[in-house]
Amino acid sequence: MNLVIDIGNSRIKLALFNERDLMFNVPLDELKPEHIQVLLDEHDDLQHAIVSSVREYSPELKSFLERSFKNFIELDANTPVPITNRYETPGTLGKDRLAAAVGATEIFPDRNVLVIDAGTAITYEIITANKEYLGGNISPGLETRYKSLHQFTGKLPLLKATNEFQMIGTNTESAIQSGVQLGLLFEVEQYLDYFNTIYENLEVIITGGDAKFFDKKLKNSIFVHFNLTLIGLNRILEYNVKKT
Repeated sequence: MNLVIDIGNSRIKLALFNERDLMFNVPLDELKPEHIQVLLDEHDDLQHAIVSSVREYSPELKSFLERSFKNFIELDANTPVPITNRYETPGTLGKDRLAAAVGATEIFPDRNVLVIDAGTAITYEIITANKEYLGGNISPGLETRYKSLHQFTGKLPLLKATNEFQMIGTNTESAIQSGVQLGLLFEVEQYLDYFNTIYENLEVIITGGDAKFFDKKLKNSIFVHFNLTLIGLNRILEYNVKKT
């Protein structure tokens, strides 16, 4: 069995896999060695672990993981992955972006895939049918766009996303909401239209905290998957365990 830990800027995701089958995952505000020990006590065959972290985490937790697991991987730019990474600066590539690309090849093997990760930033990643990660683009996410309008203007209020917005705003609040949300939808639609002309039989996966925002709002067919990064991290772990 495999333990997957994804440490983000504000939350931690903890997941347990039986080989490639996701058994459960849970979000946490804090992760301590005793939390991991509970899982070890409950599962005798829990032997492999991977951590992907965008920030420093406690040396005590790292030391515990190294001692407690037969195979422990701390994902970095030098970690072998089961896809070909064509990114020119792999050391600057976000670990979540790489893991999502790997996860896409698990869900749609032998297919061209566009991964859209909608969070603080919205990223677009292209993975080809022969498992080549070509790279992608980074754009401000939904909440970031709202905050930017408020922060960099003198009078515009800070608003939140809504499911009810119109094509043309009739007051300041509706103008902001329509502008931000339609602008993002138009951006994504344009990416989908463009990449569908370049890559045959393109599959589209949307993940991230704002993935639900796009559900049933796009004319193109999409697949919403909230555990894509966890699936990719588990695949990277499995790949490295088999190499040992």
